Amino acid sequence: MSDLAYDPLPSVPYDPALLAGMELMRQTFEPFPLRADTIVASREHVERMIGSDPGLLVGEAPVRTREVRISSRGPSDPEIAMTIVSPAEPANEVPGVYAIHGGGMVLGNRGMAVASVIPLVVEFGAVAACVEYRLAPEHPWPAGVEDCYTGLTWFAEHAAELGVDAQRILVMGSSAGGGLSAAVALLARERKGPKLLAQLLDAPMLDDRNTSPSTRQYDGLGLWDRNNNDTGWGALLGDAVGTDAVHWSAAPARAEDLGGLPPTYIEVGAAEIFRDEAVDYASRIWAAGGDCELHVWAGAHHGFSGFSPDSLVGAAANDARANWLRRVLTPPHPAG
Repeated sequence: MSDLAYDPLPSVPYDPALLAGMELMRQTFEPFPLRADTIVASREHVERMIGSDPGLLVGEAPVRTREVRISSRGPSDPEIAMTIVSPAEPANEVPGVYAIHGGGMVLGNRGMAVASVIPLVVEFGAVAACVEYRLAPEHPWPAGVEDCYTGLTWFAEHAAELGVDAQRILVMGSSAGGGLSAAVALLARERKGPKLLAQLLDAPMLDDRNTSPSTRQYDGLGLWDRNNNDTGWGALLGDAVGTDAVHWSAAPARAEDLGGLPPTYIEVGAAEIFRDEAVDYASRIWAAGGDCELHVWAGAHHGFSGFSPDSLVGAAANDARANWLRRVLTPPHPAG
């Protein structure tokens, strides 16, 4: 945690080609430091910047959107809203994409996920579901992750009517959405729920302890720094944050066993706090005999590939991810 004494570490320098995009991302998501008393103001700013109607984000893309509402796990809990994004000309037995938005567990809405799935719907004819989960601190763990898991089970159970092959569902997310995607994959394994085709974890928020070298390198520096991270985890976990009481479905880095997970893609910047926990998570998947592809991008800040897609490193990251997605979502050709 950032209030503990530690020796400072020199930061990894940023790629100069990413600095303009980094500033644009800061203006969009972090106009001021995220602290307990600025969460509401930060939410309001993000809503103004990205909007609150997911259907408006599709533009001219040849896709359709509709909203569904499903019952959550608890009888007193509100309904869960999801946006379904499908091709303008739907087909059957297509891949399914289940997307979870980021926002440090305290910000954002499913529109952020809608924007990320449109290219997959267009290229692969996939059907995507983007879930609106409850945010901390008003709804601490396990509300958000249970909403995400409930949405996934609904998506799998209704696959046939959506034209989705229930055996080909990918879960994906960035930042907090990456952490929640990892947690949902673990829950699916433990509860013998939907069998996932793969998981894509983009700069995932995995570890509440906030003590790695990369968190220490970006304390008061960069996008989503150590202090913002403290705020997000503290809102989610309260007094339990950083203690042995934290469950792996809140912080997947706490899971002792990473065996039996679907093929995994992890990407992260070398110049951001999530670098070390992402690398550790990939290493532990490999140690358990799992299938994982890891990319650590030199000089890259949190969220770089979306805000600097025309930079050399941004284009390389987007190409590498697209290549993996094609390998995962394209059906294998029959032998012979």
